[in-house]
Amino acid sequence: MSINTKILSFLGAVIAAVCITTSPTLAQSGLEQAFGGLPALTVSDNSNGTATYSLSLQILMLMTALTVLPSLVLGMTSFTRVIIVLSLLRQAMGTQQTPPNQVLIAIAMFLTFFIMAPTFTVIYDESLSLYLDGRMDALTALQTASVQIKAFMIENTRINDLSMFSEMAGDMPYASNADVPFSVLLPAYITSELKTAFQIGFLLFLPFLVIDMVIASTLMSLGMMMLSPMLVSLPFKLLLFVLVDGWAMTVSSLVATYSTP
Repeated sequence: MSINTKILSFLGAVIAAVCITTSPTLAQSGLEQAFGGLPALTVSDNSNGTATYSLSLQILMLMTALTVLPSLVLGMTSFTRVIIVLSLLRQAMGTQQTPPNQVLIAIAMFLTFFIMAPTFTVIYDESLSLYLDGRMDALTALQTASVQIKAFMIENTRINDLSMFSEMAGDMPYASNADVPFSVLLPAYITSELKTAFQIGFLLFLPFLVIDMVIASTLMSLGMMMLSPMLVSLPFKLLLFVLVDGWAMTVSSLVATYSTP
């Protein structure tokens, strides 16, 4: 097949797809044929006022949720603060790629699940389990879960950051936590997380910085200017970190910085 024939075949397929998608009848018939003669995307209203979604629509919603799940994990949980602190700690020790990025991400994920466990438990008991049992529709379950995650985020957001974004949005002071919209809460929460993470990272840097300065001044006084101070100070920093049980102190301090509603 020549190149021109391939191009014409491709253009024909594109035109056919556009015609099918622009024609509701053809599109619906094509979807019905794909799903065994049943309507692909349907929403049925029940007698009690709830809505029932078809299986294909539920799968579509699930796939859409999976695409935004990484952003939700990064921006609406404690993952951001934990991973930044661990990265700054590794840089302060001067161990380059030890622990590697995969290990740091795994540690941050496990700590995130531990910190968010009370909130996740309430979400499961009050929304997810009821939805799976068929006693609550998807929209109500989503609204109930959003209330719990909003309460956690507000509890761990600085008031100054929340006030700053509410003023930029042109909103008045909120009467209760339920009145805070996610459009204001999300940037305020992530800004607060970044500020807290860098404050903790600064405190972690101080003892390692002192060791680097002492080693550098000692080598300079001995005339060993050709010897890298970072190479000499690394064992001392590792020794200090192990003696004070640095990992346990760092992890426990991170967990203690969060409060549950």
